[in-house]
Amino acid sequence: MSKSKHSKKSKHTKKSTSSKKTTSPKKVKSPDGWDASPTEVLRVGPGFSIDDFDRASTPGWSDGKKKAEDTLASYGKRLSELQERLFAEGRSGGSRSVLLVLQGMDTAGKGGIVRHVVGLVDPQGVQHRSFGAPTEEELAQNYLWRIRRALPEPGYLGVFDRSHYEDVLIVRVHDLVPEDVWSGRYDEINAFEAEIAAAGTTIIKVAMFVSLDEQKARLTERLDRPDKYWKFNPGDIDERLEWPRYQEAYQAILDKTSTEVAPWHVIPADHKWYARLAVSRLLLDALEGLDLGWPAADFDVEHERLRLAES
Repeated sequence: MSKSKHSKKSKHTKKSTSSKKTTSPKKVKSPDGWDASPTEVLRVGPGFSIDDFDRASTPGWSDGKKKAEDTLASYGKRLSELQERLFAEGRSGGSRSVLLVLQGMDTAGKGGIVRHVVGLVDPQGVQHRSFGAPTEEELAQNYLWRIRRALPEPGYLGVFDRSHYEDVLIVRVHDLVPEDVWSGRYDEINAFEAEIAAAGTTIIKVAMFVSLDEQKARLTERLDRPDKYWKFNPGDIDERLEWPRYQEAYQAILDKTSTEVAPWHVIPADHKWYARLAVSRLLLDALEGLDLGWPAADFDVEHERLRLAES
């Protein structure tokens, strides 16, 4: 009888052990709803291929649009406070700044990032620059000359809507300079970014990728709505015809200029709500990584409090 009981117990124990081995670990979401950190899942790694990139995907996020919009709104207070701390540090002699670089084809949503993400912080602490075709003065200088002049001052959040990467994108696609000129710029850009990072600028590089079909839909909307005419540029259609060459140029950028101090993060941009949420989290992570405090008083607080009371 005792042998029979012992036999049953052993059988049960083995079954339980086997069950544990086949149980998959439960995914744990972050408090703000991410399944995985966008800082990690969106960072360009070895072997990344633009051709295989799903531009309608939402890496690291599975809770849909409504939750994403609520989460983005919830980031506002924290982003605003951290940006104010950065600004205060700069006003108190600090040397640190943050630079958000936005790259993407027409209609990828760069303007929406500026409005809906950067718009969450105090505009007095933001230095925004949109880089179009260079002026005659700029053409007379090295291509990085105008970029250096636009870098954020200490304490500021700088935003580049397009950037120095145009000089290995449109320049390459349209053969504006010889290949032996633009091909040397990748190393020059890496050295430039390492230099400004060492000087105190945290660089967040975001490449926003929209699908060809979604871009067509967004351009069509601009032609269908009179309130969107001002956003339409006939040249956008010409650029669509160069789509394969642009994808090739972007692939080269990601392969050659995603470095330890200035990595690229690729954003699938067919869903505007996801792109805005992802970039806001990248910005939040960067600011939190600076471990920003409030500058200490450079005066005797109690003495000033007494003077104020007596005034």
